[in-house]
Amino acid sequence: MKKILMLTAFALTGLAGAQDTTPAPETPTTETAPATTETAPATTEAAPAAPAAAPSTMSAGENYSKAQEFAVQADVAYPVPFYDRTLWKAAVDHSYAAASMEASNRDYNAYLAQLYTKTQWWINAYNAWDKLGELNDTEKTWASLSAAKLAYLALQRGDNAAAKTYVDKGMGWADSASLQAIMKRLQ
Repeated sequence: MKKILMLTAFALTGLAGAQDTTPAPETPTTETAPATTETAPATTEAAPAAPAAAPSTMSAGENYSKAQEFAVQADVAYPVPFYDRTLWKAAVDHSYAAASMEASNRDYNAYLAQLYTKTQWWINAYNAWDKLGELNDTEKTWASLSAAKLAYLALQRGDNAAAKTYVDKGMGWADSASLQAIMKRLQ
C-alpha cells in the first residue's frame, strides 16, 4: 500500500510539474486595425474535485486509506497545507471518521494528530497528541510543535498561564528552540 501511495505521489508530482499555466506569447500582427486580445484570469491552482464518498458511508479502514490518498494528493496540489483546502479537508475528515469509528486504533488516532499538525489546526493537534499518551520520537517532535504554536498564541493574547501550561507540556514531549524562547519570555 505504501509503495502505491509513493508511486501515486511521484506520478502526481510529474503531472503537476508538466502543467504550464503561463499564457502563450502573443505574436505581432501586421494588420492596420487595432488588435484585441482576450485573456482568461490567471489562477494559481486548479480546483480539485470534491471527494466522492462521504466518510460516514465507509468503513474505518476505507476512511484511513482515503485519508492517506487525499493527503498525498494535497501535498502535490497545494504549496502550504491548511484544513480549508479541499483535499486537506477531505484527508482530515476521512482520518477523523476512521479514528472515531475505531477509537482504540492507535494508528488511526496518530495519523489524525499528524494531519491536524500538518494542516496547522493547533488545538486539535495538541489535544490529539495528548490523548495518544506514549509517543515515539517523531510524534514527540510533532506534538511539541503544536504545543509551541499554542504557547505562542497564548503569549500573544497575554495569557501567560496558558502559555506556561503549553510550554511545560511541549517540553515534556520534546525540547525545542521555540519552546525555550517562549519560556524565556515568560520569566
